[in-house]
Amino acid sequence: MLVTHKPVRLLTALASFLLAGSLLTACGSDEPETPAAAGTAGNAFPVTITHKFGQTTIKAEPKRIVTVGLTDQDAVLALGKVPVATTEWFGGYPGAIGPWAQGKLNGAPVPTLLKDPGTGPQVEKIASLKPDLILALYAGLTDKQYEQLSKFAPVVAQPAQYADYGIPWQEQTKTIGKALGKEAEAGKLVSALEQRFAKIKTDNPEFAGKTAVTATPYEGFFVYGPQDLRSRTLALLGFTLPADLTKVVGKEFGVSISKERLDLLDQNVIVWTVGSIDKDRPKLHADALYADLNVVKQGREVYVGEDTPYGIAYSYQTVLSLPYVLDRMVPQLKAALDGNTATKVEPAS
Repeated sequence: MLVTHKPVRLLTALASFLLAGSLLTACGSDEPETPAAAGTAGNAFPVTITHKFGQTTIKAEPKRIVTVGLTDQDAVLALGKVPVATTEWFGGYPGAIGPWAQGKLNGAPVPTLLKDPGTGPQVEKIASLKPDLILALYAGLTDKQYEQLSKFAPVVAQPAQYADYGIPWQEQTKTIGKALGKEAEAGKLVSALEQRFAKIKTDNPEFAGKTAVTATPYEGFFVYGPQDLRSRTLALLGFTLPADLTKVVGKEFGVSISKERLDLLDQNVIVWTVGSIDKDRPKLHADALYADLNVVKQGREVYVGEDTPYGIAYSYQTVLSLPYVLDRMVPQLKAALDGNTATKVEPAS
């Protein structure tokens, strides 16, 4: 039987494996620079944005932005603004600002950190912050939650054309750019990162047509589907997802599979997101059925530990976190596919 889960529930479970306090520092990374503002953002308003619950009009340039979407803060920061509040996901970072984004604060105060206790946004606390814009793009707002938040500020909710928590980073960045009056700047950020993906794809022709999948050891084997952002990143690098993955996953972002469907894991390369590489890799290899797959025997596994900033950045999948990910993941993918079973795919620093 297939079991589906929302990303918050899944990664809350994974976050229990994280090592508190180990994630506050990290090496630098190439980030897309924020383009110089083309004109005054205020000239762009009013703007109207369509989303899952209808349309929202933003009449003037927002000054007090609250991000309910779990990764929306990265696009805001990339566009030169700092939210007054963000929503905690996992990683334990002050203000939910990861190492890949901390330089974008430019001396501004760290945002107030909101928590989602499992019942949705903290409506009263958000209201007390007096926001003039609430962003909920990488989110799963309900009708009721949208109505509650809309009583005191314009709310840009998740788009209808994607699963909840399924908005691509390109769409997320461009939509937030429009909401902030920085649509042109957002387009330049997206184009720059897409060009980097294209260059990596060109420079690594061995990726083209190879099958790849991302999974995590949650309630057995949890496989991420085509709507998940991690899967989309592999596709942008030239990889092909398993042929029947869509049929198995359906409209959800991922599913737990039975051992009868371990064939979904036996691809040219598998990317594992795990709580701890040292602990979870031996557990996976202790499963005789999994260990007998060619992807294991031929050394084509890539492990990404969620007790590191790299692992958290891979789950964030934003215009700021992806350059940080690509610096580390591309060498691992190359090692996994070099055709030499003796090559060890080392964990990224």
